[in-house]
Amino acid sequence: MNKYKKQNNYAFIDSQNLNLSIKKCGWDLDFGKFIVFLKHKYRITKAILFIGYIQENKKLYGYLKKAGYILVYKPVLGNGNFIKVKGNVDAELVLHTMLNYKNFDKAIIVSGDGDFYCLIEQLVKDEKLLKIGIPNKKRYSALLRKFSEYHFYINHLRKRFEYKKKA
Repeated sequence: MNKYKKQNNYAFIDSQNLNLSIKKCGWDLDFGKFIVFLKHKYRITKAILFIGYIQENKKLYGYLKKAGYILVYKPVLGNGNFIKVKGNVDAELVLHTMLNYKNFDKAIIVSGDGDFYCLIEQLVKDEKLLKIGIPNKKRYSALLRKFSEYHFYINHLRKRFEYKKKA
């Protein structure tokens, strides 16, 4: 029996940290398979994905919504025809976690970014942290080592989550 069955758990996902960290491991994440894992393993009722908004990625956003993610967009600003894609969503992730604080039993934070240290520390203090999804065990902030008992490493689950293009 799943020990999280009766809980109302949310996942807060830093999409850029997750995506770029997995790419540095040499593969692409299948976001559809990932959300199924979160729902089955940790009984996630909401998976909130923080992502930079680029008009040309509408098809991707549609896929992510259909898979079950709630998308929170951060505008991506450009300079003329050149768009520097920097979707730093840290503030949005912290804000939405706190706005939803009373709505969830436990939270999963998916990021290896040390900027979430104070958020994670507060979640632990209030016994509301379920897990930290570290995208790449070899490359994440040393600040998060303090919370190692909460870690699960996404790069170790490549066989389960690797995106395979359909022939």
